[in-house]
Amino acid sequence: MSGPAYLTCEEVVERYRNKVSDGTLRNWRWKRIGPSYIKIGKAVLYPTDELDRWDRSNLTPCKQISSASATTDQSEAETN
Repeated sequence: MSGPAYLTCEEVVERYRNKVSDGTLRNWRWKRIGPSYIKIGKAVLYPTDELDRWDRSNLTPCKQISSASATTDQSEAETN
C-alpha cells in the first residue's frame, strides 16, 4: 500500500523538510504558482502525484559523464 493520496499543508511542509513554510504555500496559492492543490471548504489538500510532478518540473539537469571520460580527465589532471 502506498502513502496518502493527499497531503495537508503541514505534511507538505514536512515533506520539504521545513524549507517551504505554510506561509510560503499560502502565498503561492494566492499567486497561483507552486504545486497544484485542491480546496474543499476551508481544507487545502495537495495531491501527492501533483507534488511529484512539481518536483520533476523543478529538477535542475546536470551533465552526465561516462566513467571512462572521468578517468581520462582525472589522469590528465594528475600529469599536468
